[in-house]
Order: sequence, then C-alpha cells, then structure tokens
Amino acid sequence: MYERFLDINPEVAKALDEGVAVVALESTIISHGMPYPKNVETALEVEEIIRKNGAVPATIGIIGGRIKIGLTKDEIEYMATAKDVLKVSRRDFPLVVSQKLDGATTVAGTMIAAHMAGIKVFVTGDIGGVHRGAGESFDISADLEELKMTDVAVVCAGVKSILDIGGTLEYLETSGVPVITVGADQFPAFYSRESGFPAECRMDDFGQIADLIRTKEEMGLRGGILIACPIPADQEIPFEKMDVVIQQALRECEQQGITGKRITPFLLSRVKDLTEGSSLEANIKLVYNNADIGSRIAVGI
Repeated sequence: MYERFLDINPEVAKALDEGVAVVALESTIISHGMPYPKNVETALEVEEIIRKNGAVPATIGIIGGRIKIGLTKDEIEYMATAKDVLKVSRRDFPLVVSQKLDGATTVAGTMIAAHMAGIKVFVTGDIGGVHRGAGESFDISADLEELKMTDVAVVCAGVKSILDIGGTLEYLETSGVPVITVGADQFPAFYSRESGFPAECRMDDFGQIADLIRTKEEMGLRGGILIACPIPADQEIPFEKMDVVIQQALRECEQQGITGKRITPFLLSRVKDLTEGSSLEANIKLVYNNADIGSRIAVGI
C-alpha cells in the first residue's frame, strides 16, 4: 500500500531481504539540529559506527516528496544545506509527500518511515516529551504518541533536560511503553547521566535487550520500546549545572513571549550559547554512543 511512496537504498533493501540488521537514523538532526558542516560530518560518522558493528545504516528523509530509506552521501549533503526543509512528523507526511516537498523526519516521523520499510531499530539523540507546564499548555511531543502505537525500538540518551522528565516517564508508563536504561540505575537526562529518576528497568546485556525486542514482537504487543543510554561519563554536563542553564533559558523564553513550536529551538540555541558550545559537543558524543549501542542491539535481534 505505502511502498509506492518509498525509495529504499539498494544497500538497505539487500540487507532487509537477507536478514542483515538495519538501523534507522533521523534527518532532523542534519537539517535543523546542527550547523553545517558539523551536521554532515556527524551523520557520516554515525553511519560508519553502525557499519563497523555489522549493521547497515538507513538515514531517512524526504526529497521531492519521496520518502528516502537510506540517504546517499550526496543526499545527506543536500539535506544539510537545502533551504525550506520542513520538519516532518505524522501530521506532515500527507502535505510533504503530496506536494513533493523536502522534509527532515523527526523522531516520530522516522519511526513511521522505518516501520513502513520493516526496520526494527532506530537510533537518535533524544526524544521529545512532556513540556514543563504541560498541565496548562497540553504541550506533549508527538514522539510519545508514536511510541504508543508504532513497533520500533528507539535508542536515545533520554529526553531533553528542558522537558519534564518525570512527567514524560509517567506518560510512557501509562501508554504501556517499555523503558529500558542501559547500564545505569538512573534514567539519563540527555546531556547528563543522571536525572534524579530511577531506572524502572536496567539492562546491561545487549543480547538480552535484543531478546526483549524480539519477544515483544512475537507476542504481538503494539507500540515501541524506549532504550535510554547515558552519555559517556567523560562527556557529560552534570545535571545540576545544566539545570541552572535551562532555568535561565526558560526565563528568557517567557520574557520574550516565545510560544508553540518556537520554544524548543529557542531553548536549545540558548543552552548552546550559555554552555559556550559544550552542549553541542556533548550532543555529538552521545549520538555516537547511541549508534554504537543501538547497532549492537540490532545485530542481536
């Protein structure tokens, strides 16, 4: 049904046909998450890490209305430099595809495309979540809704520290989404290894995590799995230090009357400035770590 909207890279198609592990990657981090050329360098290095572990990377994006499952190097370069590349979540697919536009897939969007292609594991930096003050604004990321219903395991470094981490974990629990923390007793807070929230399910063995993914699939249980990987200790920004920065960015956001979809880009930009760029470097290192862990898990499924 939806196959006619997909262009699957021959390398990815061959891997899927032969049962070789494939790992999906998002493109929002390329088009909207990092400056050029750091975005291209990071994307290609992530793919190389995945290949070294015996899996095939499939960076996903939309070019001219075609959903690309496995961007080429030239297409990654295009996504990194093109103007007017839209962020694509579930609601945006019909517009971007029908109007033959360019789109960078978010976590939710990448989950959808990966599932269409039959890819079981997706590596990203972080997921969206429940925003601070969501009790009044109802601002909850579409990523959480997608985790409720799309059968893809998402490997990340937790949720952004700018979000309500406790509220996000409660939402995931209510939604029946398994949340696994790799090798730590606390759920990670993206730039920081600790968030103050205990890991409900800690697993240290990649093979056991792969078994869990396979068992959930065989049981026919709908929805995704969240696999949270703490940033390497030598790359983290301590939670206490980061929280001071976030509180300042939040105050500035409120003072300037920034609302809606503009909030997250503003906060992330201010966090980068206030940490003098260290948040960007931490972001890159944690993505590399996620790619390493995620590809090792994928190979075991």
